[in-house]
Amino acid sequence: MTKPQIDSKEFRNALGQFATGVTVITTLDKKGNKAGMTVNSFSSVSLDPMLVLWSIAKTAKTFDAFNETERFAIHVLNAQQQNVSNQFSSKADDRFAGIEHTEGHGGVPILADYSAVFQCEIESRYEGGDHIILVGRVIEVDNKVQPPLVFHAGQYADLDLPVAV
Repeated sequence: MTKPQIDSKEFRNALGQFATGVTVITTLDKKGNKAGMTVNSFSSVSLDPMLVLWSIAKTAKTFDAFNETERFAIHVLNAQQQNVSNQFSSKADDRFAGIEHTEGHGGVPILADYSAVFQCEIESRYEGGDHIILVGRVIEVDNKVQPPLVFHAGQYADLDLPVAV
């Protein structure tokens, strides 16, 4: 049986129909330099133990930093942080410029503003085609309970819903 050819642009556009939250993931590279990127492939995996996952393209500017790190932080962006998402998805050399942040576990940068943040240690890595899938064990979480930034069909959106506690 011959498999039908699927156009990669058509595939990507179809994936875009799945509305997602927007995250910025941060780490330190082997030399201690800050690295971060905007990601929407974030997902929960397990409650016991507390595990989350996300994936990164092998061609990403920050691939080496994330592929070699043992710690990272996932920041769920709030509805007012479209500019932060744009900055961390830009080609800028310093994506942290003008972004207030502190240090978390192992010195990993923690943004000052977010809806929620998950500080993680690497549990495992898996090959996934042109991506690597990173599974993190959550070692600390903070939830500010703010409306989320949402991404759908290539555009940002926000939900006009009451925030649940």
